[in-house]
Amino acid sequence: MKRSGFFLFCTKFERSILFLMKLLVYAACFATFFLLFSIDNREIIGLSRTAAVTLSTYAIILLLLTGIYGRFDVGMRKNKQIVFSLILSHLFTDLVTYFELTIMKTNEANNTTFRLENLGILLAVIAVQTVWILLMTKLGSAFYFKINGAEKCVIVTSEEEDAKRVASALRDFKRRYDVLDIVSYNSADLEQKMLEADTIVLYEVPVDVRTEILDFSYQNLKNVYFNPHIADILEHNAKSVTVDDISFFASQFHMITFEQRIIKRLMDLSISAIGLLLLSPVLLIAAIAIKKHDGGAVFFKQKRATVHGKVFEIYKFRTMRENAGNYSVTDHDDRVTAPGRFLRKYRIDELPQLFNILKGDMSLVGPRPEMLENVEDYTRELPEFRYRLRMKAGLTGYAQIFGKYNTASRDKLMLDLMYIENFSILRDIQLLFQTILVLFKAEDSTEAFHDED
Repeated sequence: MKRSGFFLFCTKFERSILFLMKLLVYAACFATFFLLFSIDNREIIGLSRTAAVTLSTYAIILLLLTGIYGRFDVGMRKNKQIVFSLILSHLFTDLVTYFELTIMKTNEANNTTFRLENLGILLAVIAVQTVWILLMTKLGSAFYFKINGAEKCVIVTSEEEDAKRVASALRDFKRRYDVLDIVSYNSADLEQKMLEADTIVLYEVPVDVRTEILDFSYQNLKNVYFNPHIADILEHNAKSVTVDDISFFASQFHMITFEQRIIKRLMDLSISAIGLLLLSPVLLIAAIAIKKHDGGAVFFKQKRATVHGKVFEIYKFRTMRENAGNYSVTDHDDRVTAPGRFLRKYRIDELPQLFNILKGDMSLVGPRPEMLENVEDYTRELPEFRYRLRMKAGLTGYAQIFGKYNTASRDKLMLDLMYIENFSILRDIQLLFQTILVLFKAEDSTEAFHDED
């Protein structure tokens, strides 16, 4: 099929065009804030200290938040995820800069006392930025997929059920991935199937076979995705060292330090206390809704495992009928009450765990606090599951943000181990901010187990 000159030009300069689009998104949102607020604050677009401080604040906060929530990376994520990420980043940046500007105007020449003003302009800024982000994300995504067709993928695995889950996940991104075939790693026509694909997706393939496929992919210029094992997580965090003239990857055992424990605990106490105070109206409404529905208990207690296998009682809002069976929720589960479905969808049922954090049973960020029955079952299936008990269980974390309720136990384990091996106080702060994104993927993150599972 013959391509037009314009198409060939766009293909050749694809990265430059996408970079210009990204620049245009941020520049337009930046200009919207400063031009609209300059209506009543002329000093922010002139040569003044106020302009310098306000501009610097806006740029630094936006840079930090886009690093946390994600940037204008069309083609890499779903449009909805990009839009929510950018809107949240700009919303928080607008609010911080607005409050700073309000504080700076509290002086003898303007306002002798602190007061909020220009709220109409703030709302107009947020509205214009939101429309612009929606428009540019749609335009950028259309351009990306016009130039780049869906990657032709072949899934290589050892289990048919695993392959179905991987194929379902890839097809959820249908504009990016085109699943050609599913093939067993010991199939006779494996090489031919891989040659027909752009991307080879490996899931639960033995390490020795995976090494051979990686070599084959490198020789034949194929993209490769593979799910990690514990060794891969350790290698990912390893440092390159040279002893005499011999090269090594050094993966050194580490645990949370005493100083980190102190800082983490202070964060837990302060943030959970503030959270309970600010969210008290939500907690009260949820409690009334549960009580009014069937007159039963408001809270649900269940034994969970935390650091070193210590058992504690977790607090949650009751979302099921009283005395219902103690097993994971499935599709169309009739144990879940009407208010319970809403509470589970938006994770409101988890909020009483803030009391567990104050008590010291849990942390704000950490591995999931698993049911004791699941710990026993998962440990029989995956002996390495016990490694996740090296840190205190958390309200949020890698598995809670990036996983789903029905994510496979092995995949949840890898997410928990990634958190443990990548632990830092800054990473905890980043994950706390990212937790907000869970509210915007409520349908996905609370997806229940299928009845047959």
